[in-house]
Amino acid sequence: MNDDDLLNYYIEIGAVEVAGISQDGEFIYKITEKANEIAPELWQAHMDYIDESLMSLYKAGLVNITYNEDLEAIIQLSKEGYEAAKKLGLIDLGE
Repeated sequence: MNDDDLLNYYIEIGAVEVAGISQDGEFIYKITEKANEIAPELWQAHMDYIDESLMSLYKAGLVNITYNEDLEAIIQLSKEGYEAAKKLGLIDLGE
């Protein structure tokens, strides 16, 4: 199965949805929460990408991570970090 076929399959089963269109006219896709159950391999790859991307932003000094009293991570991005996160696809279009 080639990449286009795989993308179409994920769209058909609801693991991926079109989130918008870029300024260049390209479709922007979003991994849905449903993917966690119906396409666990896609969900894991997605989570790995997010973790790696956040770590690279952290190492570059663009992210500050603190923890609240419940040990939940609070991630704060610098202005540069926000722009980098957008380019990496980590920020929703609506933000």
